[in-house]
Amino acid sequence: MNEKEGQEVTRRNALAWLLRVGAGAAITAAAVQATRRASGKRTVWQIDPRKCIQCGRCETECVLHPSAVKCVHGYAMCGYCKLCFGYFQPDAARLDEAAENQICPTGAIRRQFIESPYFEYHIDEARCTGCALCVKGCTHFGNGSLYLQIRHDRCVGCNACRIAEACPAQAIMRVPADTPYLLKEKLGPSGPKESDG
Repeated sequence: MNEKEGQEVTRRNALAWLLRVGAGAAITAAAVQATRRASGKRTVWQIDPRKCIQCGRCETECVLHPSAVKCVHGYAMCGYCKLCFGYFQPDAARLDEAAENQICPTGAIRRQFIESPYFEYHIDEARCTGCALCVKGCTHFGNGSLYLQIRHDRCVGCNACRIAEACPAQAIMRVPADTPYLLKEKLGPSGPKESDG
């Protein structure tokens, strides 16, 4: 009977030891995570606009509806064209603001006359779904001043981004949280390296 009691005590001691080790590991992991955040090594998901092929998956794969991916406009790159392929359907009957002539299915791009022959284009992010139709038109037939970015005021920061998993061009990567946007007009030809994270 004493032998049996000794085994119970040994099991209790082993169980208590395992619980202490598990608690210690959890506290250590939390401390490492806090240190990593404090040192600025936190990362967020972002689209490299030079790799993006405008496949439309940002709109359909994001866990949010509408997607956290939005079109942004690099004004410094824009030609302010009257015939903007990011605004008009390729076979537009007329160059006016009629819905049937616009490429954006939600009317998220507003066109404003500046002076002949120049127009300025603005993105209404609340209406933008991240479908990339405007980006595709601007990239293939224009100067590429329209491109997609993950907006961090909307993104929930999934550990495994569904858009990144589905992206055929592998254009979505982790970037440092202190520089969360990859502005096309400021990027060099080779681009940023993917952060460890």
